[in-house]
Amino acid sequence: MDELIKLIKNTKNVIVFTGAGISKDSGIQTFRDTDGLWKDFDPNVYATYEGFMNNPEKVWRWYLYRYEKIKSANPNEGHYFVAKVEKYSQNFALITQNIDGLHTKAGSKNVIELHGNIHRVKCCACRNKFNTEDVNFSILPPLCECGGLLRPDVVWFGEALPYKELQLAFSYAGTAQLAIVIGTSCLVYPAAEVPFIVKRNGGAIIEINPEKTPLTDYADLHISKVDGNFYKEINNKLDL
Repeated sequence: MDELIKLIKNTKNVIVFTGAGISKDSGIQTFRDTDGLWKDFDPNVYATYEGFMNNPEKVWRWYLYRYEKIKSANPNEGHYFVAKVEKYSQNFALITQNIDGLHTKAGSKNVIELHGNIHRVKCCACRNKFNTEDVNFSILPPLCECGGLLRPDVVWFGEALPYKELQLAFSYAGTAQLAIVIGTSCLVYPAAEVPFIVKRNGGAIIEINPEKTPLTDYADLHISKVDGNFYKEINNKLDL
């Protein structure tokens, strides 16, 4: 932990790269853990454009269930840790694969969302975007003013990541001296390429994850004993 704190306080260019694991202590299920969402729900049905078009009402009911859970969730110590790291860095970016918006809720400012945000919807026809809370869900699936189907503004399997956000993430990774990687399996590309860009350019990688991942062997430090107490302790030390 002391090595991590020293790096945070003495490194100018830092990125943090997060996945579903960081939100687990906020009561939000991960996807690939033994108790993850994909254990009980087929991603081909609930997380592809084809699955949505085949049964948009079914997919929307699932997303609204998740949306209500996420809307009532609060950031945990891990989210607040990331927000503290940003305050120490001169050139910082938080690159997240999460769609829950909890990093922003915790106070993070420069947030790059690679997989979208469940708090937004977009039209399949005109591509206009709206806040989820402003949409009338009394009839499913909801429709846009143009008559097109509204869908969650998230990236599904088989879809391209938003170009602007991806290029921005790669740009920050290319100049980062340190990448702190938290709660991601590093299996979903092209997002998983982010920490490897840092490594190829001579930066250090700290992986915070109870499980080993394809990134672990490349990490300069792997922290596996991770829980709320770990983040609480490190947050207290960063406040000193």
